[in-house]
This record gives sequence, structure tokens and C-alpha cells, in this order.
Amino acid sequence: MKKIAIVGATGAVGEELLGVLEELDFPVQSILPLASAKSAGSTVEFRGQTYKVQELTEAVFRANPVDIAFFSAGGSVSEKYAPLAVEAGAVVIDNTSHFRMREDVPLVVPECNAEDIAQWSKTGIIANPNCSTIQMVHVLKPLDAVFNLKRVDVATYQAASGAGKEGMEELVEGLREFFAFRLDGFEARTFPHTLALNLIPHIDLFEDNGYTKEELKMVNETQKILHKKLEISATCVRVGVLRSHSEALSLHFEKEVDVKRAREILQKAPSVVVIDEPESKKYPMPLFTSDTNETYVGRIRRDLSRANVLHLWCVADQIRVGAATNAVRIAQKWLELEGR
Repeated sequence: MKKIAIVGATGAVGEELLGVLEELDFPVQSILPLASAKSAGSTVEFRGQTYKVQELTEAVFRANPVDIAFFSAGGSVSEKYAPLAVEAGAVVIDNTSHFRMREDVPLVVPECNAEDIAQWSKTGIIANPNCSTIQMVHVLKPLDAVFNLKRVDVATYQAASGAGKEGMEELVEGLREFFAFRLDGFEARTFPHTLALNLIPHIDLFEDNGYTKEELKMVNETQKILHKKLEISATCVRVGVLRSHSEALSLHFEKEVDVKRAREILQKAPSVVVIDEPESKKYPMPLFTSDTNETYVGRIRRDLSRANVLHLWCVADQIRVGAATNAVRIAQKWLELEGR
């Protein structure tokens, strides 16, 4: 049984972590919920027990030693406090972008590169990838093993949940204002424009090359996870959906692709569910993928002009698959590899 800390316990991912730990029957002895001074004193529930949220301070990990510390409170928080958790004896599983591209920190999706977890002892930190990257590599890894992937073109349709509680609340507020005929006076705070009934082709900051940081995360993180210098181009779009990110993928392989074989490969892939019956109007959608722990794939078809190109559609719950569930699965694999 392990002592667990959750940094950002009152945020969207922190709250989801509690649910996933319980669902996956993780061996938890106790929970140490941590947050800013603003949230300290509130409570969280886990397995019928109430835990008081404590303020995250430099001394809290020394005073309350834990085995595993999940961080989901922003990059600056992880930068300052994750090393302190490690010094106090914890392994840190970090959900921010701060450590992802450091060479000495493994970036892990257990279904794809669980072996990289073995590098954790270099820093005591294991990084959780970007939400859109996680669901994409669930699909890429098994297909690459058979057909030898060369290039990926992806367009994402990312839900408000990608911006946390504030993003979801702003979408709901915007929709409420629209149906009250007051949307003209609505001011976006979390997103660069009003998200309600809108699409925003802009997530994170733009770089000099015209790509956003979110798009470049998908490029760089995928290459690190798959240990392969793939050609990747991403266009990331925020959409007026509450939960679950969707992606349209065009995959270029070295070998000719057989659609039936590709479908069979994905049906056997871990954490992937194939729903691909367009004649029956059955394909993945955020409406039913939310609150689940799998990546759903459909619309699998070969390119009309090139026999080595496959197109498909995938959907997954960003808060779970793209964050909490992956973090807990990393912890499970860490326990397994360490024999703890």
C-alpha cells in the first residue's frame, strides 16, 4: 500500500485522479491532497474517507513523506516543488510540460514505451505527455510496428476541458449567455475568443514558424515516445465541446496498407476500442467517450490515391486518457518494474 500525494487536488485533473485511482484499484494507503493557499482547508473524498486539502509549501513533503506524488498544477509549480518531493523520497509523475523534453526524464505512455520508466531514477521524475499526444500514440505505435510509419498529419478538435475547470465553466457560461441572447457582450477570459458555438484554431502561444506550442508539443513528444524521427505536422483547434478531444489523422507508411489488417491491429491494441461501422452511423464521438479510459478509433480508410496512406478518426477523454488515467497507469507500471 502506498502513500499518495496529489498536487492540484482541487483542479479538474486532480479530482479525476482520485476517481481513477479508485477505479483501477490502486494500492493506496493514504492521500495527501495539496493545492494553493486559496484552496487549502477544503476537502476531497476517496474510498469513503474525507481528506483535508493542505497548502503546498516547501516543507510539506518532508513533514508528510509519500511514495508517489502526482503533479497537476502548472509548470511553474512543478519546477519549484517536484524536486522537493523527490528529495523527500517520492517518485514524481508530472502532468505539466515542464520536464517532458528533458533528456534525463522519461516521457511515458505505458502502452507504447513502458520500458522507459526504468530511467526514472536519474531524476526521480516521470513526465506525462500532452493530452493530444497520448491518444495519438495509442494509435500510431501498433500500426508503426507493422507498416513502418513515416509521416503523420493531424488536425485536433480539442474540448474545453483541455483548459481545465476554467475552460469548461467558460464554455457553459458562454452557451448560457447565447441562449439568453446576451452573447454579444460576453468577454472570453480563458480562451482567446468566445468558444461557445465557435472553433478557435489557436491553442497556446504562436512560435515564429507559424505553429503553436501545442502543435509543436505533439511533434516533439511523439518523436521522443516512439524513439523515431517521424515527419509530423499538427493543427490544433479548440472546439465548443465540454470533454473529449478528437483527432483526424493521416498516416503515411513505408509499406502498402491493408485496411482490414490495420483494423485488426487496432482491435488488439491496448487501451484502444474500434468503433467503425459507418453504414450503421457508428463511429467515435465525444458524447459517449467522456468518462472512459480508452482511445476510440473509427472512420478507418485507405487514401484514394496512395496505397501507403491511411486516414482515421480517434476520440478520447482528455482529462482521463490524456492526463489522469495515463498518470495512474505509469504509477502501476512503476510499481511493477520496481517490484514494490
